[in-house]
Amino acid sequence: MDKLQPYKLLGVFALCALPVMAGAAAPQDKTAGKAGAAVRAGGAKVGKAGAAAATAALAHAAAATPRAPAAEPGASAEIVLAHELGSERGAALQSLVERFNAALAGTRVVVSDQAWRPEALPHMLILGHDGESRFLGGPPLHRPLFEVMKESGQPLEAVRPAAQMSPTPLDRSGRLLALPVGLSTPVLFYNKDLFRKTGLDPESPPRSWYDMVRALAKLYDAGVVCPYTSAWPAWVHVENTSAWHNEPFATSEGRDSPAFNGLVQVKHLAMMASWQKSRYLRIFGRRDEAQRHFESGDCAILTTRSSEYPLFLRNAKFEVGVSPLPYHDDVRGAPQNTLAEGPALWITKGRSKGDYKVMARFVRFLLAAESQTEWQRTLGYLPLNRAGMLASATGDAHGTELKHNRVALSELGHKPATRESAASRMASRSDVRRILDDELEVLWTTERPAKEVLDRAALQAGQSATAASGECAGPARGRRPGGGC
Repeated sequence: MDKLQPYKLLGVFALCALPVMAGAAAPQDKTAGKAGAAVRAGGAKVGKAGAAAATAALAHAAAATPRAPAAEPGASAEIVLAHELGSERGAALQSLVERFNAALAGTRVVVSDQAWRPEALPHMLILGHDGESRFLGGPPLHRPLFEVMKESGQPLEAVRPAAQMSPTPLDRSGRLLALPVGLSTPVLFYNKDLFRKTGLDPESPPRSWYDMVRALAKLYDAGVVCPYTSAWPAWVHVENTSAWHNEPFATSEGRDSPAFNGLVQVKHLAMMASWQKSRYLRIFGRRDEAQRHFESGDCAILTTRSSEYPLFLRNAKFEVGVSPLPYHDDVRGAPQNTLAEGPALWITKGRSKGDYKVMARFVRFLLAAESQTEWQRTLGYLPLNRAGMLASATGDAHGTELKHNRVALSELGHKPATRESAASRMASRSDVRRILDDELEVLWTTERPAKEVLDRAALQAGQSATAASGECAGPARGRRPGGGC
């Protein structure tokens, strides 16, 4: 691989990574600004001088990482941050919070993994899709992030929301209602030791689904009981497979209408169903159940969220490889781009001015270069600004620890997103995801053909969306942030 390729990828994806400022901007570091300009302007033409400048800028930015100042007058003694990240990521979050607290006086951020209740909300919540749906399913419980940052006089130096990103934490004007701290995209993980043992090249993982079936046949013939598995089947094999092949998940002609039952999606799921019947593919559930079967060494190949990489590195007893999601090489123009989504940090309403100032400072702290590097390395999520992207691109400092994000960014920025390949609001709806999950389980457990399964799912999703749009005629009932249902 070209040593400068990460910078070329950064040049493509950085089109979506300019700072989004809220309120007065902090003084810009001239060195970092020049290096960032060199990376953006270089794109595919970036040279060694641009790479060196970017590396120097990252080092300078890390050295100049702003420390959280003293707490604001009138702030609570404790600012509670609840999360749904699980124990391992919760421990990594705790480490970051302790570093923030070390510079505070009179108040501190307290991390909690306890279930939240609408009548007793914490100050901040990091919520996954299910928790987010519950949080946003009634009257507004949050304050928009861009408002909090502006009123507190803090810059919001985060990525400009890209078309590839889930629209849930955005209002209709594209402003950040919440900080998308947990973004990831589907990638392929594989057991390099099993590849070597069965005669497959561990440095040449399958690039296309056609390559994949040949690798699975070899693994199966060698006695591997689970050649391939996938977590989050609906997200990987319907939503992202659609975008990766520039096929729409939904069409918007006055009202979103499901379009995920097209020829490419039907062909793909028919192939997956045939692999499952041939025991090349095993499906263990609709969520992340497959991951433990890969981590234990039972399954050779896994498609799941890119953010799982640090956990696999820590827990797996074999060498873990990571590669882009395979594509159908007979689909014209493929691959296109994948999609990014994940937990977001929400700030709750009804707090004091002092509390909001502390929370704004915490958000700025999370976006600092040093925090962004640690966030990627320990929690596995995608970077949120230019400093974080430079950390991914300059792989020398962190070796293989950030390889997953270099792969993820290469997918997201492979080609500019189109109307067909952009993230869909319909895809982020809990009812639509539940419908897809239910119908895919029918596909895995019966002889029902893929076309019928997707046609049924599309019909039900359309009916559910229509019913929800009528429901939204009431006072904000069932609305998404920014006015969607």
